[in-house]
Amino acid sequence: MTLLRQGSGGQALRSSARREAGLTLDAYLPYRLSVASNAVSGLIARAYQDRFGLSVPQWRLICVLAEGGALTQGQLVSKTVMDKVMVSRAAQGLLRRHLVSRTAHHADARSHVLALSTQGQRLYAEIAPLALAYEQALIAGLSPDEVDGLKRLLSRLQSAATALVDSDPPA
Repeated sequence: MTLLRQGSGGQALRSSARREAGLTLDAYLPYRLSVASNAVSGLIARAYQDRFGLSVPQWRLICVLAEGGALTQGQLVSKTVMDKVMVSRAAQGLLRRHLVSRTAHHADARSHVLALSTQGQRLYAEIAPLALAYEQALIAGLSPDEVDGLKRLLSRLQSAATALVDSDPPA
């Protein structure tokens, strides 16, 4: 790193360090993905929270249970890619509101199976069209080919990230 004279200011030092590192945050893909994800999640979360009193993790659990039927919390962790604590808290909130039911797992006494209740199924049927409308609004400026390409690329990035979790850090 270039040494700067004392008193030249922290701004010059930060600028020099950034140039030498080659990192520009706005051009850094992981940052851009995170910002885009936060913007989309925040937009949709406000709608779910304001209209239905649901957090994003709760909505994810409802969707996964609506699509996959009854699942254990471990299966929900895998399918939602959320940590155990987040899944547990979301499940507890849904249980308190009677949107899911919980039964003992037939093969593992330490595990429980969660399923959407009738009330949860009704809520899903009410929210799903809103979620699809938000998706349509978000992709309105993209062609069908661009949407398909984006979905393929996101899937490949997710697979690459999953593979990197179990490998040595890149050099």
